[in-house]
Amino acid sequence: MTTQQFECAAAKYHAAAENAVNAVAEQYLPKDSSVCRAARYSLLGGGKRIRAMLVLAACELLNGDYDAAQMLAGAVEMLHCYSLIHDDLPCMDNDDYRRGRLSCHKAFDEATALLAGDVLLTEAFEAAANASEKTDITAKAAAALAAGAGSRGMVLGQELDLAAETDKPDAAQLEKIHHFKTGSLICASVQMGAACAVTSEEALAALSLYAFDLGLVFQIVDDILDVTSSPEVLGKPVGSDAANGKVTFATLYGVDGAMKKAQAINEKNCERMRAQFGAKAEFLIAFAQDLLLRKK
Repeated sequence: MTTQQFECAAAKYHAAAENAVNAVAEQYLPKDSSVCRAARYSLLGGGKRIRAMLVLAACELLNGDYDAAQMLAGAVEMLHCYSLIHDDLPCMDNDDYRRGRLSCHKAFDEATALLAGDVLLTEAFEAAANASEKTDITAKAAAALAAGAGSRGMVLGQELDLAAETDKPDAAQLEKIHHFKTGSLICASVQMGAACAVTSEEALAALSLYAFDLGLVFQIVDDILDVTSSPEVLGKPVGSDAANGKVTFATLYGVDGAMKKAQAINEKNCERMRAQFGAKAEFLIAFAQDLLLRKK
């Protein structure tokens, strides 16, 4: 896949992801509610839409029901947005900015932001449940979303991350934290896309492994950018990890060492995808390579 072909495909998926997010906002977040207005503020405030794009790309890879995948793409972004709102709260990371503007609790207030996160979490599952009339699709997708987000997924990762603030993790522990905190919801995304198709266990396992490695690389690059980038470029504060004495991949390996680790993981990940899916995986391989080189 050439750079131009990838950029065209990525633009297509991103536009479809934005449409999916707009659709779930209109359907599940009424404008006459102050809590829902806060939820809409955060949900519609931009973002990479990585998880939504992965739902759609996994569905197309497996020749699935694209209409169902579009609603599921919106659902996973709702859930992801809830996690960002709660992450920014004073009791968690206490960040004032997100995606280049005030975080939800700063734009509104702490209680409203808390409830905005709650409503996004809840409505994500209604959106998933209504994604298709085919109950095998919706049941599998909702189960994947719950597993990726809950006590065996993202929330577990957040719990481990909080514990690591006092008990400094080593490399293996840090990878475990982000396997769950970052990787689990990314894995849920490809599994939700796969739920829209008839999928073999082998293909699902390969996609899941791809997603977890993608999440790990994403986090390593995030840690590097927290050291090397600026708030203007990232749209959120930088340097807070170092200021708080937090252990990251950048502090463990140094910036150059962390990037080498990310490159090695990514190369192996792309090789596995080629072996499993061949040319059909071109976009997902290029997507992984692009995330490795991202600047924000």
